[in-house]
Amino acid sequence: MAAREIVIRKAEASDIAALKRVLEETFEGTWLPHISAASAQRYVETDIGGRYVDEHWLEFAVAEIDGDVAGLIHWRGDFIEAVHVSASRQGQGVGRALLSHAEQAIAAAGFEQARLETDTFNVPAQRVYRSTGYAEKDRYPDDEWDSGFTTVLFVKPLGGGAN
Repeated sequence: MAAREIVIRKAEASDIAALKRVLEETFEGTWLPHISAASAQRYVETDIGGRYVDEHWLEFAVAEIDGDVAGLIHWRGDFIEAVHVSASRQGQGVGRALLSHAEQAIAAAGFEQARLETDTFNVPAQRVYRSTGYAEKDRYPDDEWDSGFTTVLFVKPLGGGAN
């Protein structure tokens, strides 16, 4: 099967349902097996992922393959807040394409580095980050999930201007 083109574009209102689906898939596949039952219940009951999309979708870039949303990325300044790839599209270069897009925008805004975080249990994400030029900079307790995790901060130099 030929490789399908990954198109990166600004999110549109018509993407909202698909964006929420991507976050639901990554929550269920990545986070749910590791977080406490209380944290999982809080996430579902307060619709953390859905509210995140509702509040920030205008700031997202999406990866699209054959007209379907395959992933999303959200950054502020030099910090990548979120990168999520649909379960069916993982391992197809979607995350790398999203990271590259964000890094180009971050560098164009004059920042010299891109930063992002993940938790120690998320080894697949760490592999992607390391293979795309990110280096571990720090570790600290994760206060988001209340599940005893350790957060890993990754940094990648971009060669942008001073900021």
